[in-house]
Amino acid sequence: MMKEGQEKDYWTTRYKESKTGWDIGYPSTPLKEYIDQLTDKTLKILIPGAGNAYEAEYLYNQGFEHVYVLDISELPLQAFAARNPDFPKEQLVQANFFDINDTFDLVVEQTFFCALDPSLRPAYVKKMNQLLKPEGKLVGLLFNFPLTDQGPPYGGTLARYQNYFSTDFDILIMEPSYNSIESRAGLELFFMTRKK
Repeated sequence: MMKEGQEKDYWTTRYKESKTGWDIGYPSTPLKEYIDQLTDKTLKILIPGAGNAYEAEYLYNQGFEHVYVLDISELPLQAFAARNPDFPKEQLVQANFFDINDTFDLVVEQTFFCALDPSLRPAYVKKMNQLLKPEGKLVGLLFNFPLTDQGPPYGGTLARYQNYFSTDFDILIMEPSYNSIESRAGLELFFMTRKK
């Protein structure tokens, strides 16, 4: 497990060295299709560990004005700001996920959970519950392969994820993603949970 303060350096180095194999350059299909069926443009939305945040860019371009992009490294936030000069700067947040204090209607999870050291998973679930307003939803993708210490990303199984999330959330959907991009086919779970 990384020591306190090492996460920022780790991820900043990955961006500096272009070691960003997770970055596909556009919103992932399962999340884009989920976003496309959202109708309430007033939703306050958080994307944690957002990286280059193509999902945030897509949301904003679809008229969702209350999108917050969070990353521990400033480099992807700077790249996002350069690509999206009209995006509100105060909605680009460089911070540790566990240090933020705000509430949201929706959190979009793009395998951020699987980038964290597995020892932080129970704390992640508690923090997500705190960040969501009543009836708020946590929706996104988790990697569906056996847990390994050779991460990030760290995997997990459907049963393990259900154990983690069922403590603080009603699990509405948690199943293999049918519309993953080809390189991730069979390796992703799509999930939708609601704060208890």
